[in-house]
Amino acid sequence: MSHEPYGPSPAYDATYPWQPHSAPPERFAPPRPPHQPLGHHSDLRELRSAYRWQRRTAALTAFGYFVLFLALSAFAPSVMTTSVVDGLPAGLLLALLQIPVTWVAIALYERTARRRVDPIADRIRKQAALDARREARR
Repeated sequence: MSHEPYGPSPAYDATYPWQPHSAPPERFAPPRPPHQPLGHHSDLRELRSAYRWQRRTAALTAFGYFVLFLALSAFAPSVMTTSVVDGLPAGLLLALLQIPVTWVAIALYERTARRRVDPIADRIRKQAALDARREARR
């Protein structure tokens, strides 16, 4: 065990070449970016949750209406066979309403994309471009 405050002497290194040489201490630490690297950024978690919310909203809108239609067909056939207008049963009307409900689901998907997902994705994209430029300068 060495009691020298600055490590072993140069003669010691020359005498025992199999010993690992310690690197000289760095005088200046490399500059750290003012933010965390992109891989650890909380925006990625926020983007995943916003995208998950977007998918659930649109899927549950379309799927929920379809399940309602199937449940009425299976458990309330009298409702489905009642005539809304002469010659137009309620079941057929509810089946035809599936198309506008699908359009509503698509509109909800696009709206949540514009309001929740796209701003987060744009912010991450800009941050990634900024990080890439910083790395290119190094």
